[in-house]
Amino acid sequence: FKSKKVTKLGETKFQVAGDLTIHGVTKEVVLDVEGSATPFKDPTGNLKLGGIATTKLNRQDFGLQWNKALDSGGVVIGNDVAVTIDLELIREP
Repeated sequence: FKSKKVTKLGETKFQVAGDLTIHGVTKEVVLDVEGSATPFKDPTGNLKLGGIATTKLNRQDFGLQWNKALDSGGVVIGNDVAVTIDLELIREP
């Protein structure tokens, strides 16, 4: 993921737009980010921020086509994928 734009939506909410590459295919996606707005110092003096980024993707948009029909109906893998990223940003002193 390579970010291109950050939009502040509130004190602790942001949207980060960027290019995500999976399986050799690059698409623009938007991550919804919620986290700390104020950095804090850890015991070693590093400034840190934390948060969680989420988005939903269609795996077929990235060329992931494989699937298998189940005997009972339906398929093994759905197309919609929920992505959750736990973030820890560190600025060394």
